[in-house]
Amino acid sequence: MTSGLFRRCKQSNYFLMNIFLLRHGIAVDPGTAGFDKDSERTLTPKGERKLWQVADAMFAMKLSFDAIFTSPYVRARQTADIIAEALDLRKKLQEVDHLTPGGSARRLIETINSIKPAVAEVLLVGHEPSLSELISLLISGDTPASVLMKKGGLCKLSADSLQHGRCATLEWLLMPKQMGLMA
Repeated sequence: MTSGLFRRCKQSNYFLMNIFLLRHGIAVDPGTAGFDKDSERTLTPKGERKLWQVADAMFAMKLSFDAIFTSPYVRARQTADIIAEALDLRKKLQEVDHLTPGGSARRLIETINSIKPAVAEVLLVGHEPSLSELISLLISGDTPASVLMKKGGLCKLSADSLQHGRCATLEWLLMPKQMGLMA
């Protein structure tokens, strides 16, 4: 993995960015006593255990990130914290409001593109249906493509240049059970 700068492709003279999208882990159900706001819902113990398996799989795949952006909602932040701790990337972690449910894809892309030096490997931790809509937007130019992101699921996209609209290729989409087998 490269660090800090876009990776130059050998076949041609362009740079490649890898965008990884991770849905938060299993959280307490909406309406659970003690969690008045959706943004306050935490991961369940089972959700935490499964995310450690996801983190182990990411470590086994030798994934590393130049930046980790997370929704500030508690369950997403806890998810990002587990991954950052497991991969020793706590200093790369940053909350971004554009990853909250209903956040702006355009502003998220602007935020990623504004990082200097540019990043080659970025992890986005967020929620459904926003993550699926972002995947659809980046691979098809619109949001109607049906993508299923399970809780704890991980997707990899690659792009020559990150922009609002069709710019990326879907490399893979892993379900948490698949990642558990890799751990």
